[in-house]
Amino acid sequence: MNIVAKNDIERALQLPDFDITSAQSKMLPRPRGTRLPEVSGETRQGGVLVLLYLKDGRTHLVLTRRRDDLNVHAGQISFPGGRREDGETLQETALREAREEIGIEQANLEILGHLECLYIPPTDYEVYPTVAWHDSAPIFKRQVDEVAEIMEVPLAHLLDPANRLEELWELRGYEVQVPFFLVGRHKVWGATAMMLSEFLERVRQAALA
Repeated sequence: MNIVAKNDIERALQLPDFDITSAQSKMLPRPRGTRLPEVSGETRQGGVLVLLYLKDGRTHLVLTRRRDDLNVHAGQISFPGGRREDGETLQETALREAREEIGIEQANLEILGHLECLYIPPTDYEVYPTVAWHDSAPIFKRQVDEVAEIMEVPLAHLLDPANRLEELWELRGYEVQVPFFLVGRHKVWGATAMMLSEFLERVRQAALA
């Protein structure tokens, strides 16, 4: 499935009776709590952008790797995105962060829809993914202070079951079974992998519909 067209993705985002929990849980590290103990104040919110486009005859999406010397989420692989600022919608957050981190301008994008919000217990964050189509293969401008690498990943690579693996890791003093997507030398896991899993499962089901 080298080419997944824009209208195919729009259809995938609108599937009726789609099992979001099952799709996200395919990449859920085990064991993992569903929510932190009650804390004072509101849960923090962030927006990320799932950016898609055609390049060299294949549909691609974009991930970023944060610099290894950062104090927060060093080396993390994720979608472009960040924390919502006052007065923003979560879609506006995703678009602003994509402009800042990888140099993508909103004028070149068509919003196709959204994935389900994902709650991340360790950071008490609710993350809202916006899915967008770029009108051509983008020319990126990396934010050098935060972003170490921009990763252009063919969608076919992520849809290939051979690139979904699982290992036993030690996290925070516990042994945890961690599923991940292998992208080059990088392992895409955790919240990013769970959001990817929902998106990929939608694409698979839409192709069969």
